[in-house]
Amino acid sequence: MLRETFPREKRVATVPDVVEKLRQLGFAVAIETGAGDAANFSDDAYRAAGAEVLPSAAAVWQAADIVFKVRPPTADEVALMHPGQILIDFIWPAQNPELMQQLAARQVTVLAIDALPRTLSRAQKMDALTSMAGVSGYRAVIEAANAFGRFFNGQITAAGKVPPAKVFIAGAGVAGLSAIGTAANMGAIVRANDTRAEVADQVTSLGGEFVKVDYEEDGAGGGGYAKVMSEGFQAAQRQMYAQQAQDADIIITTALIPGKPAPKLITAEMVRSMKPGSVIVDMAAEQGGNCELTVADEALVRYGVTIIGYTDLASRLAKQSSTLYATNLLRLTEELCKAKNGVAVVNMEDDAIRGLTVIKDGAITWPAPPLVVAPKPTPTATTAATPTAETKKKGGHGSSGPLPAKTLALLFAVVALAFWGIGAYAPAAFLGHFTVFVLACFIGYMVVWNVTPALHTPLMSVTNAISSIIALGALVQIAPPGTAGTGRPDELIRWLALAALVLTAINMFGGFAVTRRMLAMFRK
Repeated sequence: MLRETFPREKRVATVPDVVEKLRQLGFAVAIETGAGDAANFSDDAYRAAGAEVLPSAAAVWQAADIVFKVRPPTADEVALMHPGQILIDFIWPAQNPELMQQLAARQVTVLAIDALPRTLSRAQKMDALTSMAGVSGYRAVIEAANAFGRFFNGQITAAGKVPPAKVFIAGAGVAGLSAIGTAANMGAIVRANDTRAEVADQVTSLGGEFVKVDYEEDGAGGGGYAKVMSEGFQAAQRQMYAQQAQDADIIITTALIPGKPAPKLITAEMVRSMKPGSVIVDMAAEQGGNCELTVADEALVRYGVTIIGYTDLASRLAKQSSTLYATNLLRLTEELCKAKNGVAVVNMEDDAIRGLTVIKDGAITWPAPPLVVAPKPTPTATTAATPTAETKKKGGHGSSGPLPAKTLALLFAVVALAFWGIGAYAPAAFLGHFTVFVLACFIGYMVVWNVTPALHTPLMSVTNAISSIIALGALVQIAPPGTAGTGRPDELIRWLALAALVLTAINMFGGFAVTRRMLAMFRK
């Protein structure tokens, strides 16, 4: 692990806690002195975790078989690499073709953490882009709050009422969703937009309001990114952004398209229309910015609006970012060293590893072939897919038709005969209990059986808990009042009542526990 030399970069590629886990995989760990100082990780902390602290970057490059970094290596750093070395890093191969050629010439293997196939579910634990985007989204709101001249949440004070800030988020990817959640938790009124309609529910779940563009077009692209939209959509989107700019106090833009400059969403005219003291945080500043007036790595004021174009938002939370990034690299290392013997194996048959590997032993292997998507199941025949009237009759509680008249009459006769027999020969004390039992069965049938099946789980859990009132009857039978000399089989009844009490207790507490868990699923 090396100390980063990129301007304003404070992150480090691993942290002491992860050093211990790397050693458990069989690796010896070396780190350049001072590498973690900017992220508040001292050399002594690394030594305590078992790492060797080397005096210079050249010593680390010379000793290491695998090198972890955050920023792409400089030309001077590439010159220090030796054949067979493995570099794991943010590389951005599409934006850095010259760097790719320089690395290939050194006969090394390069795993670009930014090239991870993010659509693979098992690759999520290695997804450093998502980790850094989440941190950046949080920090963007903090920077906006710092530059904004008022509270985020509304307050009522002795001096008067303070309205809540209005925040508009352009783009609801990982960074945008992180910003939405942070701003909403701080009490602001949050609105957001994204070209992908499927993220609307995510925005709402985080406490935001999804603002839809009045134009029908799907903006979903590959790998979780948005695609370039049509001219018609962009015109409708600009109109919506113009309306939001006039109303919002803070705008945070996150829109990026892989391999292309950031789309221009906020024009100079929109900035001019914003209220004095408003703030724009342009998270796409490194790729040209979503605002026409953004200047990378600067915070400037135009038309009374503060425009923040910092490109090091993740680095401004260096300790948190480094911890998350180190964990992502640890998970990747576990995939490379499944034998836990300190030997990394770059398996090109593994979809995740193949996608990450942009150079293999000096040969450029980027871009990776597209992932093989499992074919969709073939739809069944129309006759099978379309339910008939007869099928609809049979499906679901409460949806079947009435019984035929003959069957209903026969059933009624059998039940009436059974009731007459019980009434004629059963003891008088039994009839009272039996009457309550029959009424309970009837009410339970009417309450439960005629309910839509989709509601049965929460309903049954509640009705089971309520029906456990039978526990009172069991308690009475364990110690019945005034039963001396009646000839009752007291011992047998007592043990049966005890068993009933145990079972109903499970039913009672379990019913309420299930209900509580199900209701919690619908709470924020």
